[in-house]
Amino acid sequence: MLDTHARKYIDPFIDFTAKKLSRWGVTANQVTIVGFLLGASVGVLIYIDQLAYALFALWLSGFLDVVDGALARETTPSAWGTLMDITFDRLVEISVILGLAFRFPEAMWALLILTASFILSMTIFLTVGALADKQGKKSFYYQAGLAERTESFILLSIMMIWTDYIAVLALVFLGMVLFTAVQRLKEAKSIL
Repeated sequence: MLDTHARKYIDPFIDFTAKKLSRWGVTANQVTIVGFLLGASVGVLIYIDQLAYALFALWLSGFLDVVDGALARETTPSAWGTLMDITFDRLVEISVILGLAFRFPEAMWALLILTASFILSMTIFLTVGALADKQGKKSFYYQAGLAERTESFILLSIMMIWTDYIAVLALVFLGMVLFTAVQRLKEAKSIL
């Protein structure tokens, strides 16, 4: 929801960063890889109880995740870049969930169910993106929903901060992801 409706407020800063990186000869794929490496480190940082660094790395990787798309649109977007971007996004989320699950094993059951809901929602999202004739600003049809990337980062961050409530927060997140899956299924029925 925030990715779709609030993005316009930070787009000028994202575009400025993308233009600056482009002038320096940095490619979108390079930004994608750096963002992935930062994001993939989050799970380890959580596990070794470096939550402040984990939060910083998560949000910096998220910022780079939006900059890489703007940079790709500045130059030449590629199907390979889109594949890397989507795959690395999921790996960053998996890293965070694994870090939380191993650091707080009492919440592992809730995190496992949350992960299953991610699989369901992403299956719908990617399948509709592949089947839809529509194209948007991105290189595939992007379905908006209640739980998009920014909401995921907010909820994962809250889980990292309020660790006593990880299981409850994971179940709230689960509800948002399932609601989003239903939203996307309803939209898919109308556009397919």
